[in-house]
Amino acid sequence: MSEISAPPLRVFVVENHEDTRVALQQYLEMLGHEVQSAASGRAALEALPRANCDVLVSDIGLPDMDGWELLRTVRLPRPIYAIAMSGFGMNADRRRSQEAGFRQHLVKPFNPDHLETMLEEAAREKLATV
Repeated sequence: MSEISAPPLRVFVVENHEDTRVALQQYLEMLGHEVQSAASGRAALEALPRANCDVLVSDIGLPDMDGWELLRTVRLPRPIYAIAMSGFGMNADRRRSQEAGFRQHLVKPFNPDHLETMLEEAAREKLATV
């Protein structure tokens, strides 16, 4: 695990599996990021517009809607760097993620270094727009 070289990000995690959500939130906070989370798509739809986040990390398999629908439906005040998480990594799944607006598609279980690399990319893009 490397230390992030870019400034901390505001990350919003959507994951219905509590242990996974808590572990991911703790990992991201350990990296220095500010993290908010939701356990369902509906809760995320309500909280995301006010969260002022830089990055969205969302599970695709949510109980009330899929992550693709979440990203297509949510109305945000500004663009965010969106990362899909899924147990499925077929080309069709990755394509659906891209079509919905996700920048990246992580297949679970994933190597934390892959997520960290994506967050570093998001931080570089954020710095470039400031």
